[in-house]
Amino acid sequence: MIAQISGILVQKKPTEVVVECGGVGYHLFISVIASNKLNNIGDKITLKTLLIHREDAMQLYGFYDDVEREVFKLLISISGIGPKSALAILSSIDISELKQAIINNNLLLLQKMPGIGKKTSERLIIELKDKIIKIDTVADTDNHSATLQEAIAALIVLGYNRTTAEKAVKKAITVSENPSISCEEIIRLSLKFALG
Repeated sequence: MIAQISGILVQKKPTEVVVECGGVGYHLFISVIASNKLNNIGDKITLKTLLIHREDAMQLYGFYDDVEREVFKLLISISGIGPKSALAILSSIDISELKQAIINNNLLLLQKMPGIGKKTSERLIIELKDKIIKIDTVADTDNHSATLQEAIAALIVLGYNRTTAEKAVKKAITVSENPSISCEEIIRLSLKFALG
């Protein structure tokens, strides 16, 4: 099994990328959210992967991190949700929001996702509630995702790309060790790491 690919990003579309690794270009299907987090063409990237073997094809799926890959695996374990549908779900909603929707039995939000009707959303809740609660997301760990997103957005406005902004904010949270840190303080600390 191919667990991870590191190489040069040579092609990037909203739901597909090609990564050149050792002279071979690997085509991966990815979520729109993961695509938005990637750097520019020509940059070195690392994606977590999952190879799905079908009767007529072998398809490689790429993920920004382990959490996204684990949630993808959970989604495709549900009857009626295939890999393409799972990617569509991951493209339409943040993982922490999806987790909260399942935990809180939010059928209305789940039904707004592409390809998800009432029965499938009920299956998501019944089959995944106990499993998805074990998955740690940044929002769960930090307990103030809105503040984090605001800080990331501020850094993007200041000219940093999303990946740099997210890494800087994550580092600022780790260094501060203050669970009730203000947005302004996060931005101030993040700027130090973004510049470094």
